[in-house]
Amino acid sequence: MNSEIRQFGKGVAFVSPWLIGFVAFTFLPIAVSFYFSLCKFDLLQPPRFIGARNYLDLLHDRVFWQATRNTFYYTAMVLPAGLLVSLGLAMLLNVQVPGRAIWRTVIFMPSLVPIVSSAMVWMWLLNPRLGLLNVLLMKMHVPGPPWLTDPRWAMPALALMSLWGVGNAVVIYLAGLQDVPIELYEAAELDGAGLLGRAWHVTIPLLSPVIFFNLVMAIIGTLQVFEIPYIMTNGGPARSTYFLSMYLYDNAFAYLQMGYASAMAWIMLLIVLALTGLAFWTSRSWVHYQGR
Repeated sequence: MNSEIRQFGKGVAFVSPWLIGFVAFTFLPIAVSFYFSLCKFDLLQPPRFIGARNYLDLLHDRVFWQATRNTFYYTAMVLPAGLLVSLGLAMLLNVQVPGRAIWRTVIFMPSLVPIVSSAMVWMWLLNPRLGLLNVLLMKMHVPGPPWLTDPRWAMPALALMSLWGVGNAVVIYLAGLQDVPIELYEAAELDGAGLLGRAWHVTIPLLSPVIFFNLVMAIIGTLQVFEIPYIMTNGGPARSTYFLSMYLYDNAFAYLQMGYASAMAWIMLLIVLALTGLAFWTSRSWVHYQGR
């Protein structure tokens, strides 16, 4: 019995650095943020407990609902587009073609560019007068829109820019494609399946766990989008690109309403949990694991 206690003590001692870090930098901040969400706290005075008042105020906050709609609108555009583009690029890059390593590098490199630099480059590309995109459209006698200054085009412009960084997902898909047995492709080809048939009946089912992983990561990432719209549009024009994360940031650090911002953060957490939970629930019908 004493030896088991000593072994347990040694185990706790080995994991204690991680436990201390988890409690100090993860658990305590989460607990404190929940307490702040139940308080009126402006950073200048001690927090004053007000119960669920912050959450009730959110129900009547028009800006909050507009930011939430913008966030869901952006997610609805970026999520399927990002998954389809990254999967399509991965399948193309998995084919034996000359210069395949170079193309893989070209696709992956943009994901290594710092976010601020990427935003500045795309602000130039989307410039209505001098931007490369509108210059190319003019050469085709198509009038280019004012991408970042028109409420109708600002959100699609940000969605288009998001495809710039699909390189990470492409690499993950490529790793998954390496595990698809070549024998299955040969068997499908013998059965008369064409290129699309082999992709639909062989590649996608066997790649479904990887698709599911990228889906969950994309849900979490798109719902928390902040840097790109903050730099490129700052929520404009007319708050058409004002996201929930930006409203949270403004309440916390511009308006000094830390309690209100904490309540908003917990709402964001519940939204992320709900959508990822929905993804896990639906995965039982379309995610196929080998050996099961």
